Amino acid sequence: MAKPGEIDRKWYIVDATDVPLGRLSTVVASILRGKNKPTYTPNIDTGDNVIVINAANVALTGKKATDKIYYHHSNHPGGLKERQAGDLRAKNPQRLVELSVQGMLPKNSLGHQQALKLHVFADANHAHEAQKPEVLDINSLI
Repeated sequence: MAKPGEIDRKWYIVDATDVPLGRLSTVVASILRGKNKPTYTPNIDTGDNVIVINAANVALTGKKATDKIYYHHSNHPGGLKERQAGDLRAKNPQRLVELSVQGMLPKNSLGHQQALKLHVFADANHAHEAQKPEVLDINSLI
């Protein structure tokens, strides 16, 4: 059983260019939870930090660009908003990847804590060079 003070966190960088969104999200969610480590403990955040670059180039297979709908509500009467996945990818690709990964994390305070270690960027530029992230080839893991 891992203890919170004994966890060493790594930084990984993942290139999302032409990778299907669901495949990308499952690998990233697994790393955020710490399931790739032998010290995985379900009730403690043992995961690593993940940087996703080129989120604007993520692949949506089939007709998901037009048929997959993301909903949110403004809490006012008649305030249901909807957005197609293709439009969301065009306007805010970071949010598309974040929503997909957060859907695969636990829906509690631990899941929120794990989601904070996800850093998504629409292009190849990111502000985390000082952390010396390791390049993670996602195609070898799927």
